[in-house]
Amino acid sequence: MDNWWMNAVWSLTPTVLIGIFFWMVMRLILRADRTERRIYREIEDQEREKAGLPAREE
Repeated sequence: MDNWWMNAVWSLTPTVLIGIFFWMVMRLILRADRTERRIYREIEDQEREKAGLPAREE
């Protein structure tokens, strides 16, 4: 019975590790995109203010 459980664990380990790695990479990509969009929005707002343009509508 011990051999069966160890085989099950070793069979699932690569799948779980790849899944966790994929989740972490996607999370980092989405967070970076969200942060970049926020920063560009702030820069655009500052430039609109300098140019005397009305605030953009959301």
